[in-house]
Amino acid sequence: MLYPGVHAVWAHRVSNHLWNAGAYLPARAISQAARAITGIEIHPGATLGPRVFIDHGAGVVIGETAVVGADVTIYHGVTLGGTSLNPGKRHPTVGDRVTIGAGAKILGNIEVGSDSRIGANAVLVRSVDPDSVVVGVPGQVVARGGVHTARPRFDAQDRNAPDPVGSAVQELLTRVQRLETEVNGEAAPEGIYRPVDGVWESTDFSI
Repeated sequence: MLYPGVHAVWAHRVSNHLWNAGAYLPARAISQAARAITGIEIHPGATLGPRVFIDHGAGVVIGETAVVGADVTIYHGVTLGGTSLNPGKRHPTVGDRVTIGAGAKILGNIEVGSDSRIGANAVLVRSVDPDSVVVGVPGQVVARGGVHTARPRFDAQDRNAPDPVGSAVQELLTRVQRLETEVNGEAAPEGIYRPVDGVWESTDFSI
């Protein structure tokens, strides 16, 4: 009864009904009052499916033409935003049972497939298929497929989820090492080495 995410969704149900009935001013008044009380901004024109859950909620922004499916979980700091001021559909469409991690930004008229996980602080600007796990800036799909369970292989909040930037740097270091070996006829300097466990290390970084 005292959860701000629940209050924001309740207020949105009322403001959305008024918005669809053409009562734009009272709809906006209710949405702005809810924003002031909860810290969650949901445009009255947005469409929220059943059982949408906003956890913590502070800083969540959901744009006018956004569509959110059923059983979606949204953590604090999430933005479902647009990339232009052009009329028409300009905000994301989120499928059913999607989890959106804290601080994630999903921007533009794109689609997030059902049962996907969007990692914390990811910035997603292109559509992804169902059962995708997205991390990074810009968002990259690091896993897809499999049966959706309560404990997926990679959780949206998992600090050990694959790092696409780290993987790219590893590939670059491998190529540099190979080129140095070909040019010099010897292995790369000992300052950079790749242990058996696959972790690159030097005096100032570890990937």
